[in-house]
Amino acid sequence: MTAEILSVGTELLMGNIVNTNAQYISQKLCDLGINCYFQTTVGDNHDRLVSAVELALSRADLLILTGGLGPTADDLTKETIADAFGRDLILDPASEEHIRMRFARMGRDMTPNNLKQAMFPRGCIIMPNPNGTAPGCIVEDGVKAAILLPGPPKEMAPMFDASVMPYLEKRSGIMLHSRVVRVFGMGESEVEYRLRDLMEHQSNPTIAPYALSGEMKLRVTARCKSRAEGEIMIAPLIERIKATLGSVVYSTNDQELHEVCAALLKEHNATLAVAESCTGGMIASKLVSVPGISESFIEGSVTYSNEAKMNRLGVKCETLSAYTAVSAETAREMAEGIRRTSGASYGLATTGIAGPDGGTAERPVGLVYIAIAGKAETMVRELHLTGGRERIRNMASLYALDLLRRCFLSDSSNC
Repeated sequence: MTAEILSVGTELLMGNIVNTNAQYISQKLCDLGINCYFQTTVGDNHDRLVSAVELALSRADLLILTGGLGPTADDLTKETIADAFGRDLILDPASEEHIRMRFARMGRDMTPNNLKQAMFPRGCIIMPNPNGTAPGCIVEDGVKAAILLPGPPKEMAPMFDASVMPYLEKRSGIMLHSRVVRVFGMGESEVEYRLRDLMEHQSNPTIAPYALSGEMKLRVTARCKSRAEGEIMIAPLIERIKATLGSVVYSTNDQELHEVCAALLKEHNATLAVAESCTGGMIASKLVSVPGISESFIEGSVTYSNEAKMNRLGVKCETLSAYTAVSAETAREMAEGIRRTSGASYGLATTGIAGPDGGTAERPVGLVYIAIAGKAETMVRELHLTGGRERIRNMASLYALDLLRRCFLSDSSNC
């Protein structure tokens, strides 16, 4: 099967908007084994759009269009495709109701021209748009097919994944089954180097690495005929990834680090309290985003000043005087203090210099200490982080959560 992508919009030709839709769709088509030999961008002009559609349908089995589904007079995509397939446009009551309700929720009056977005070529497959007012549709005649998608990426991508992918999988007889492996504590270059043998000789399934803020994920994808077949194909590869990378792999089902920690706390019937200085509540914020965390997370305290560290956590004045607030000794007393005063199974603490000011030659910006106090011992780690203030705070939060995770993975009586 061959496909062609047609991006509609004068703003694309003028460079006002970067065409990320074509890249997104191309990657999806490649994964499905659907060949795409041409991509075209055309402005909001009737004659040129007609010519582009006619040319695309003459050389491709499948035409995917983005843009031109709005309510204004220059939004011509549906009209052009209806003409190309010899269909008239009819009103879809369900789409009309969706558009009216969306305007009502926004507290805005719907002008009559918005009804244009509820008009579709007769006999088409209508694709709902929960993220906007423009539904998409699929028009087919038994040989050729045209898929019409909205232009905004935040509307296009969810619609493609929810409606177009199942349609293409059925039409091509191939589907994609993926699992995401998440990695923390090893740089992108080292991950790729260690997996080089797997990645250099991959065909099906494949490994696609993605660098995130401070961590990595690996999407393992199989082209298959069913999810069960796909899982059989990718499961051994995931096990090889885990064996190669070791404990830096923290999830094989795309769970984030705070979600994994929440699950471990629940599994071990354990509770946690957090004392944060440089992270300023970021760890607590991540944890409370997990439904049901109230069973395990007792409290979070932002003890930013020295006085707060002493009054709330019982950090000794002598410790602060001798070692300063940014020290292993202070982190240790913070973790032990929040555990003791909260009654939690574990106390987790952070203290450091997030910058951009406040650093010295002895204690530079990015110096962070994290500590976890358990029933038998307190573990402290020293970090030297780089980047801006928000990156340092986020990385410190991730390292603290990873320390908690590793505590559960160890054989120590502490955890």
